[in-house]
Amino acid sequence: MEFKISKEFVKELEQLIQNKDDQQLEVLLNDLHHADVAEILDELDFDEATYIFKVLDSEKTAEILLELEDDLRENILSRLSAKEIAEELDELDTDDAADIIAELSQSMKQEVISELIDVEHAKDIVDLLRYDEDTAGGLMGKELVKVNENWNVLTCVKEMRAQAENVSRVHSIYVVDDENRLKGRLSLKDLLTTSTKTHISEIYINKVTFVNVDAEDVEVARIMQKYDLEAIPVVDAMGRLVGRITIDDIVDVIRDEAEKDYQLAAGITQDIEASDSILELTKARLPWLLIGMIIEIVASFVLKGNEGVFQKYSTLIIFVPLLSATAGNIGVQASAIVVQGLANGSLKEFSRSYFSKEIGVAMISGSIISLLLLGYHSIMYQQYLVGLAISISMAVVILFAATLGTLVPLFLHKNKIDPAIATGPFITTANDIFGIIIYFGVAKMILGY
Repeated sequence: MEFKISKEFVKELEQLIQNKDDQQLEVLLNDLHHADVAEILDELDFDEATYIFKVLDSEKTAEILLELEDDLRENILSRLSAKEIAEELDELDTDDAADIIAELSQSMKQEVISELIDVEHAKDIVDLLRYDEDTAGGLMGKELVKVNENWNVLTCVKEMRAQAENVSRVHSIYVVDDENRLKGRLSLKDLLTTSTKTHISEIYINKVTFVNVDAEDVEVARIMQKYDLEAIPVVDAMGRLVGRITIDDIVDVIRDEAEKDYQLAAGITQDIEASDSILELTKARLPWLLIGMIIEIVASFVLKGNEGVFQKYSTLIIFVPLLSATAGNIGVQASAIVVQGLANGSLKEFSRSYFSKEIGVAMISGSIISLLLLGYHSIMYQQYLVGLAISISMAVVILFAATLGTLVPLFLHKNKIDPAIATGPFITTANDIFGIIIYFGVAKMILGY
């Protein structure tokens, strides 16, 4: 059952902190999941959160640290000594510990690493800090279970028992050779049902999905999603097993990528949080607003250049907002589907069949909308030729918007630019100016102006 924070519970905690009743605080919080405690700490001020953090056992607070909001975690870490931080990191897997250390200043990093009790743990953390955070090396942990292909089953079981003490969850058993090169994986069923004298080389599965240490995090996420993996081994350029990535880390990557794409689609150029300052929020949101303003100014010049035609046929100007809104919606719909296809791997590059399908959708949608518009205009204004010009213009603009919405994300993807940027202001503002040009161009051709 999910824990729910109540105002009464928060007030009780604040009272216990004020009374410095550490024993009762532990009673209230020790049985809660670390994610729930992290949520509680986010409800308190920094001093109260830090107080509770120091009261609880480091085995629990280490997990809590990972769940905290960035600003709260940064504040708590700033109030802990290097030794206290090291005590927390000794309880964490290497990948999580490396993520925490990466947030510290250079001088504090060195102090914390020197305070770590487990020397091997410290070496593994230092090794992980060499990799970029958005690569497989930056995601992986060193904790895994591996066996040598030359061992027999009895030796294998003994070695696995020793290794498993440092691994919180055993997802897979990896098989390596004498040079630590990844050879395959071992089925637990085969291990349990085979003679203890049998060599591992006779029973291991040599087909194993792996990633290179330099692979991008989004590529790792795509592979794990495709093959429905809970963990994936990581190898270096020589094929040596250097770590593994577990599904909990990939969930974070997928979530972060989705948030980034959502922000790009909304015209936000930097990664921001609701807790960021007004200046940071403005810097992230202003660029596209300025670009949009410039494009709309260009659109206003297009309107001014067609002042004569809409003075003669006044209803043309009435339908410009409808044209812009419809073209923008069509373009965003088309680009959103393309971006989704690129993200999940179902669409990797330009596809003539898919493009034809999207154009077909645009033609059907455009025809229906245009016919409805023609009927409405004819009933309301009795200007049949003008209504025909407006409806045909609308159909052409819809076709153009769908084409732009389909091709632009593919072009951006091909040139290594995040195509998510094409699902928001980019498409809507581009369709505004080109749509108006097409609209008046087609209308003048039909009306003979």
